[in-house]
Amino acid sequence: MNDFKQRRASLAGKLHARGAFIAAPGVYDMVSARVAERFAFDALYMTGFGVVASAYGLPDAGLATYTDMVAIVERICDNITKPIICDGDTGYGGLLNVRHAVRGYERAGASGIQLEDQEFPKKCGHTLGRRVIPMADMVAKIRVAADAREDTNFQIVARTDARTTLGLEEALARAEAYAKAGADVLFVESPESEDEMALTCKRLTESCGKPLLINCVESGRTPVLPRARLRELGFGLAIYPATGLMAAVHALQKTYASLLPERDGVSLDAPLIEFKDLTGLMNFDDVYRFEAKYREL
Repeated sequence: MNDFKQRRASLAGKLHARGAFIAAPGVYDMVSARVAERFAFDALYMTGFGVVASAYGLPDAGLATYTDMVAIVERICDNITKPIICDGDTGYGGLLNVRHAVRGYERAGASGIQLEDQEFPKKCGHTLGRRVIPMADMVAKIRVAADAREDTNFQIVARTDARTTLGLEEALARAEAYAKAGADVLFVESPESEDEMALTCKRLTESCGKPLLINCVESGRTPVLPRARLRELGFGLAIYPATGLMAAVHALQKTYASLLPERDGVSLDAPLIEFKDLTGLMNFDDVYRFEAKYREL
């Protein structure tokens, strides 16, 4: 299943085609990745917020290390067939760390890495109090990232968090600088209105001509618009990092509440998939085939 070069080429081709638009759901563990794998998505997005929440029960605040994250990148990429862009936070340190992270994510099977210009420790992009490093420092990180990859189809996604504290003009200037440094995809985090989203697309399309990513977080700082409108504005990639996790947590809350001692435990508030479908999702059929083949040995 390790056709990583083919996946990267597929993603790069679709992302950089004229008029392209990709919607990528956020995955955060093997269950979410296996579910997303079954749908006709062109790519998936491994969310740092979701991984840290699911694996460690911690906030997305720079607490997970490179070692923590690359292990999950490898696990997910090795078990599904779709291209995945994976959250690489700030690159886990200085320029040498960025090179190490890019090489590690590429070896692990990712089709791209997202790097952001926040100070360490970083914070979730839809929270307040985020601070960014000097533009020149991030330009250097993007140059190192672009040089570090072995496969030129491995996508470098450059994210700037400057909008919230320094304003949209600073964020756009940073995105342009990151494009010149070698970023393949530009990501201006948390524009705060549809007008800002339109201005972002107009400015960066005219000045850079590279795919633009929009982060769709329900009840976050950016309006979540219909995909047709996002495409019309000029975005080429929409990620939905928290949608699946938010739905899963909501379902768990309702289901577990139904199992409380004062409830009968039969009339569940949340729908369930059939157990046979759950075992199918976890590929129990492979176990059954293996046992049938070797039972007589």
